[in-house]
Amino acid sequence: MSNLSTTYMGFNLKNPIIAASSGLTDSVESLKRLEEAGAAAVVLKSLFEEEILLEMEQNLKKMQTESFLYPETVDFYEHDEHDDEATMKYLELIANAKKHLKIPVIASINCVSASKWTSFPKRIQEAGADGIELNIFVLPSDFTRTPEQNEQVYFDIIEEVKKQVTIPIGVKMSPYFSSLGQMLQKVSQTGIKGLTLFNRFYNPDIDTEYFEITSANVLTSPGNISRPLRWTAIMANRVQCSLAGSGGVHSGEAVVKMLLAGADAVQVASILYKNGPSYITTLLHELEDWMKKHDFTSIDEFKGRMSQSQTSNPAAYERVQFMRYFRGYKKTEF
Repeated sequence: MSNLSTTYMGFNLKNPIIAASSGLTDSVESLKRLEEAGAAAVVLKSLFEEEILLEMEQNLKKMQTESFLYPETVDFYEHDEHDDEATMKYLELIANAKKHLKIPVIASINCVSASKWTSFPKRIQEAGADGIELNIFVLPSDFTRTPEQNEQVYFDIIEEVKKQVTIPIGVKMSPYFSSLGQMLQKVSQTGIKGLTLFNRFYNPDIDTEYFEITSANVLTSPGNISRPLRWTAIMANRVQCSLAGSGGVHSGEAVVKMLLAGADAVQVASILYKNGPSYITTLLHELEDWMKKHDFTSIDEFKGRMSQSQTSNPAAYERVQFMRYFRGYKKTEF
């Protein structure tokens, strides 16, 4: 038997497959199916910062202040049917999940600022969550904010949450930084226990018939693995916390690639929407078959083998590969 165990966020996991935050992790029944299929940990469906603020005193007034990044959400919550007990139900989900699951249960908050909501993680810890993932959503589309202000949001959120909890904190962040490598290093030095590369923003589309903004590419495709794979390979052994790859992990081979790049674990969701929770078993079998083929008995024997930590300048490595690829590319006959 191959040893598939790994460590992420301080958790000793039986394998590297983590069920990512999604609609598949919003009920105890679904969570149990994921565990039965082999998931080593689960990240609960995200609770939005706006939902927490909505249930706090004078929340709408707070959401309308200049410090709140997306005041348009006030209009959304005033005109959309919203469950006023969202936070209580979330805490109940955590408590019930801990009663029925043996694997780590990681709560998730999708956040955009460091405001009063940061007192809520304490209640998440009290409900029994093993850890918390901060899915920080700061799209650099507000032209009134400087790059420094956008970056500072991450550190402010982490600092405020750290004051509230003692359970491990992970951060799921975006690639939208001018100096991504340095930003990832700085975030890893705040005392967090894990970094997930990367979160997935809403992708807009345009309905040309009805002149409406719609959603597009909700789920990932196998091709989406390229960016998290590259940055996992670049950042492996260069950050002070665990790394998880997310986005485009649709096969056991993709899991292997992430591990070779230096990931400690992978987060999956889209492939489970397409094939069901039981597909985790398939991913694990494919991983184990590959390990047997190459005579590896544990993940530690090959994890990070293809990372770029051995070169002083990762960009130089990329440049060489770029030249090699295009010099070898030949025109196709038409």
